[in-house]
Amino acid sequence: MTTLVCTSASKAAAPAARTLPYPSFSSYVKARQPVLLRTARSLTGNPSDAEDLLQTALTKTYVAWERIEDHRALDGYVRRALLNTRTSQWRKRKVDEFACDELPEPEPVRGGDDQAEQQALRDAMWRAIMRLPARQRAMVVLRYYEDLSEVQTAEVLGVSVGTVKSAVSRALGKLREDAELGLVRS
Repeated sequence: MTTLVCTSASKAAAPAARTLPYPSFSSYVKARQPVLLRTARSLTGNPSDAEDLLQTALTKTYVAWERIEDHRALDGYVRRALLNTRTSQWRKRKVDEFACDELPEPEPVRGGDDQAEQQALRDAMWRAIMRLPARQRAMVVLRYYEDLSEVQTAEVLGVSVGTVKSAVSRALGKLREDAELGLVRS
């Protein structure tokens, strides 16, 4: 009777260490991962999605590692892979549609669909805005008609954010107290 004897128990007990065919890729990823992850976060806005996006882009980079001629331009290559992957994800996003028995009706708007009332309100609002001091008028227009943030409005006008906040607050107070607007809204 023959018994099998394992002469190399250490080899059987420990799996062979896997080495990557491209050690330069491993060192690149270790060195540049934090910077590339910040780029991915700026593209997705979500840390989990950013990690997935970076892994996908690094996988594409690894597959093309032999074809990349200039390894000094790797950051640009990976950033392009990040952007292309994110664009593909955005294009493939799924829109969920649900069938229902009844069509949803929009909530009735006060004043209904009377175009004349809406136009009268718009005209009264512009007249009230034109009665504001020039600086407040500029801030209200930039904030609410141009849809700029307080920081952007401050940059455009060359003032502090606090100045924008206080001036817009005073302007809105004047608009709330405007007699002509009160008549149109009633």
